Amino acid sequence: MKRLTCLLFWLLLSVAQGLEIPTNGLPEFAEYGDLVELAPGKFQFVPESWRYQRSVSGDSGEMLEHDDQITLYSYKVQSTITSRSANTVIQSKLVNNSPVPQNVVFDVQIPKGAFISNFSMTVDGTTFTSSIKDKVIGRQLYSQARAKGKTTGLVRSRALDMENFKTEVNILPGAKVQFQLHYQEVKWRKLGSYEHRLHLQPGRLAKHLEVDVWIIEPQGMRFLHVPDTFEGHFDGVPVISKGNQKAHVSFKPTVAQQRKCSNCSETAVEGELVVMYDVNREVKAGELQVFNGYFVHFFAPDNLDPIPKNILFVIDVSGSMWGIKMKQTVEAMKTILDDLRADDQFSLVDFNHNVRTWRNDLVSATKAQIADAKKYIEKIQPNGGTNINEALLRAIFILNEANNLGLLDPNSVSLIILVSDGDPTVGELKLSKIQKNVKQNIRDNISLFSLGIGFDVDYDFLKRLSNENRGIAQRIYGNQDTSSQMKKFYNQVSTPLLQNVQFNYPHSSIEDVTQNSFPNYFGGSEIVVAGKFDPEKLDQVQSIVTATSANTELVLETLAQMDDLEAFLSRDKHADPDFTKKLWAYLTINQLLAERSLALTAAAKRKITRTILQMSLEHHIVTPLTAMVIENQAGDERMLADSPPQDYSCCSGALYYGSRVAPTSVPSWVNPSPTPAIPLHLKAAPVIEATPPPHVIRVENDPHFIIYLPKSQKNICFNIDSEPGNILNLVSDPESGILVNGQLIGAKKPKNGKLNTYFGKLGFYFQSEDMKIEISTENITLSRGSRTSILSWSDTAHVINQRVLVSVKKEKSLMITLNKDMSFSVLLHRAWKKHPINVDFLGIYIPPTNKFSANVHGLIGQFMHEPKIHIFNERPGKNPKKPEASMEVKGHKLTVTRGIQKDYRTDIVSGTDVPCWFVHNSGKGFIDRHYKDYLVPQLYSFLKWF
Repeated sequence: MKRLTCLLFWLLLSVAQGLEIPTNGLPEFAEYGDLVELAPGKFQFVPESWRYQRSVSGDSGEMLEHDDQITLYSYKVQSTITSRSANTVIQSKLVNNSPVPQNVVFDVQIPKGAFISNFSMTVDGTTFTSSIKDKVIGRQLYSQARAKGKTTGLVRSRALDMENFKTEVNILPGAKVQFQLHYQEVKWRKLGSYEHRLHLQPGRLAKHLEVDVWIIEPQGMRFLHVPDTFEGHFDGVPVISKGNQKAHVSFKPTVAQQRKCSNCSETAVEGELVVMYDVNREVKAGELQVFNGYFVHFFAPDNLDPIPKNILFVIDVSGSMWGIKMKQTVEAMKTILDDLRADDQFSLVDFNHNVRTWRNDLVSATKAQIADAKKYIEKIQPNGGTNINEALLRAIFILNEANNLGLLDPNSVSLIILVSDGDPTVGELKLSKIQKNVKQNIRDNISLFSLGIGFDVDYDFLKRLSNENRGIAQRIYGNQDTSSQMKKFYNQVSTPLLQNVQFNYPHSSIEDVTQNSFPNYFGGSEIVVAGKFDPEKLDQVQSIVTATSANTELVLETLAQMDDLEAFLSRDKHADPDFTKKLWAYLTINQLLAERSLALTAAAKRKITRTILQMSLEHHIVTPLTAMVIENQAGDERMLADSPPQDYSCCSGALYYGSRVAPTSVPSWVNPSPTPAIPLHLKAAPVIEATPPPHVIRVENDPHFIIYLPKSQKNICFNIDSEPGNILNLVSDPESGILVNGQLIGAKKPKNGKLNTYFGKLGFYFQSEDMKIEISTENITLSRGSRTSILSWSDTAHVINQRVLVSVKKEKSLMITLNKDMSFSVLLHRAWKKHPINVDFLGIYIPPTNKFSANVHGLIGQFMHEPKIHIFNERPGKNPKKPEASMEVKGHKLTVTRGIQKDYRTDIVSGTDVPCWFVHNSGKGFIDRHYKDYLVPQLYSFLKWF
């Protein structure tokens, strides 16, 4: 057997960062430019001798000229993405055509956060395979092999910005070698799309170069795009085949196409192949996929109202920004300022070697302030150095002070957006110290976003800075339209939609639920949750998501069946049937690694460590606690590949102890001396709500019906005197499948010999949605099929279910909207618990609409088609304050009395006066039948007689 004389592995896995989130996505591929960050790593070959030359036949009779005697026979990359879970295989085959031994280096860059799962190589007929071991055991095996004089290899390195897998092997003349590496990763949605990046660095011309990317998305794909990342050299080479739920991207350049020029021997394949796509989305709680005892929940709702923002723009105005970059930045900022909403607060910090602020405090985004901010940025003249450290600390200080003084809306979010094109040149220059300064001063409720402009910017530094502080980074190259890219970036990151997102999966069989956690859900992003369940006990998974959205509590529900996904995946040979399991393992291990670094006791850390180790071994992946042992079948040649230990020295969520940062890098104003505590009497600004429609049909109190007739512009009133427990039909429309009924309750005791009745319970039924909503004075129950959810009046909630939207305002009101064009409002009236007579009750308000069928009926429904009335002969009544009149309606001539009823929508205590003409005797003559004909037996019974 030929002997390996040198065998080394290099596995650089930077796991302290946790999950890496792609950041170069944009929502519409038609507008993409060349969004690509060229990879610093490459596939290298290190020949021992450069004295020989040889030609090997290539494709179509072409010649592969080499000056180092190593021939790359094939270079193949294949990725399969199943529901955002990506598996990638990189394979290369090489031949040593030299008469002397040659060193070959296999150096592959993999995405941050990816887990290597397998590696194998064959060297001149000897195959080496890998196994995952406890790192301690792996090192013991390595030491044993080395002690016995067997061929071993071990190289470990700390690298903050790169993740490489590297091995160097010395092969004999005429020998062949094949490498094959497998790794797994999860695609995170950022800025409206997913990105799959493949680092292609074959290092030379390849006789066969093939890249295939298979994408299987059960939700369906909204778009797919392959941007030009090779400066037009491979125009037309990528072939895209896209269906509704599946796509294939093929990149197979011939030898002639690989050449940098027609007579060049160097390859142009050096960079990244990028595939960008997004999936179809509905306005619901996201996509829930269930398969093989695991579920994955992709949560990315759209069309929600943004939350008020407190935003600091930190703009680099150093000399390197001179010219077109500054001009486009100013134009973009002017447009961005125009996009601020009335309830936003903002300020500007610009910096070179000095740091300046447009306003020392946050100001409201009024037209006057925005106009003044525009004038300020138009006068900026770039010059000087770059003091990033002090600029960021100044922005953090402004937000912290505003928070300390109680000037921030508790339902708002705080953002810092840094725009820079270079490295720090003034002040604190050490990047790790800047990260530490920011980390120690920024609060948990502030997110930092970074936009790097140009080729010279240290983009990896900006990514670390943002990822560690609840934000993301984006890079814009100098050959792109800076202005439009800035605006797109801002539009995504500045639309925080949800806060305090929490997931609940209500079934005892569901366990080990984990997620990629974000404090807020921002537009264009995605939260992914995964869990396990017992398929013998459960064949469907229900999710309930709660969150805060624009002062409103949101509750969203989703239900997924296991059989649906199983049938789909079975029809595609490229689909990964274990994607749910892999995604769950990926999320869980990363979450446990983060928890391990923050464990407060040694016992807690040991327990987490055991769990991580067990999962790493079970799922065959390299983590900080495992090592990959690679050996031949005989076991006489062995090497070890492991990741460097986690580095807690800076900025990855670690706790810091000991001395503080040097005072030279933290200005004195960042931590001002304490000031005497003076109580602040701050009065919260009134909540501005949309004015309710003035003309509606109302039912209030005991119960008073107030019917508004739009054509006559009259309010007609009547009471219904019935008994507690009776159920009155209010709207009955079998054709459109809409029903509204109300059940009466009585007062605690009669008043003046009469027992008043009120609506204590309302029932809504929407047949097309198979949805029932029962509203009582205690709670709100939503039922759809066999599923039931209960909301409390003590909470604010916002529920979307198919076409039905239910919004609850705490202890106040409820709004039901059907298909966006039909609405029902319910008001909650609370009585003093010790009141001798009064009880809690409900009021209902329905705007007149033509959305019902022609046959709609009920005490309210019959007036959706307005009857013709004529009121005349107005005269003094028995009560001088209540005049009488005659009214002709539906062939009857009635005597009506002028009176006042109440609308409580804007004043729940005293109400607003509503003048109306009152019809006596429970509406006799005005309603079609006797009121008892509108009694129904059940809360969800339609009328039977019409």
